[in-house]
Amino acid sequence: MKYLKNEEDAKDAVQQIFIKVIHEIPKYKVTYFKSWLYMVAKNNCLMQLRQKKHWTAELNDKLHLSYDDEFDIEALIIKDNTLNLLNESIQHLNEDQKICISLFYLEKKSYHEIVDATGYTMMQVKSFIQNGKRNLKLIIEKQQRHD
Repeated sequence: MKYLKNEEDAKDAVQQIFIKVIHEIPKYKVTYFKSWLYMVAKNNCLMQLRQKKHWTAELNDKLHLSYDDEFDIEALIIKDNTLNLLNESIQHLNEDQKICISLFYLEKKSYHEIVDATGYTMMQVKSFIQNGKRNLKLIIEKQQRHD
């Protein structure tokens, strides 16, 4: 509903997403299922919005999106590309940093929850997050130079 703003479209999207997950999950080593599922769902919705925008512009002026809607879709596409780059970049971190960064930023866990979940000390968690953020920045800058 967040992206599609229509209950029937959202219900159809849920079915499509679960079918895609069933077919796609064997192809990947998914460490954080919740984050991966969110990315699949978001990408599916954004693709539907892109197709709908293209379709409405061609077929019916009454259905054409307003300027504000077009801007929102473009903003979502930019945000989606940034999140995809971030998700891809996280995979290049060492395992300790990857775990702490994912728990802290993607799953919104506190330092204490991360300590409890991982067995790391508070000092280690803070260090892994700080170093992980720095390394993510370097990885993203490197990837952007190559694109």
